[in-house]
Amino acid sequence: MEQLKNKILSEGRVLGDQVLKVDSFLNHRIDPALMSAIGDTFAALFAEEGVTQVLTLESSGIAPAMMTALRLRVPLIFARKRKSLTLKDDMWTEKAYSFTKQEESEVSVSRQFLHPADRVLIVDDFLANGQAALALARIVAQAGATVAGIGIVIEKSFQSGRATLLEAGFRVESLARVASLSEGRVTFAE
Repeated sequence: MEQLKNKILSEGRVLGDQVLKVDSFLNHRIDPALMSAIGDTFAALFAEEGVTQVLTLESSGIAPAMMTALRLRVPLIFARKRKSLTLKDDMWTEKAYSFTKQEESEVSVSRQFLHPADRVLIVDDFLANGQAALALARIVAQAGATVAGIGIVIEKSFQSGRATLLEAGFRVESLARVASLSEGRVTFAE
């Protein structure tokens, strides 16, 4: 997706050889026009999959997932990282390790929102080691539902996430695949 790649090149900041900071348009301040284009792209990529729900992890995945759900005309569910007073019981729960935060979180989705007949599209902002997407896929499996695919906004293809998800049998579509962050520069994979 050229619009996304151009935004990464113009506004993204490389922090070492493992971290790409995109808080000016994706995960702190959000560019609505870009999110709209991302939603259009994911909706087109997964149009034939019979998606009934979009699932993401709070909070950075919400904007692209919301636009995708809007375009597919299906509900959006976001897995919570913290349980609130209103979400204590009757939850599907998994552990997810965040590469960026270097910590494990317990993520949860209310059982009332996922059903065996659902075909769920998982959308996330980044793919590094694949653990967040796998945790969401395990929640879908707990509900007896089916993962229709996994849409990633930015993939760090120099890390193992894609291979992990493909090995688990999932279709993965990434809109920008970063091959390298060395020498402070973003290089995209073909």
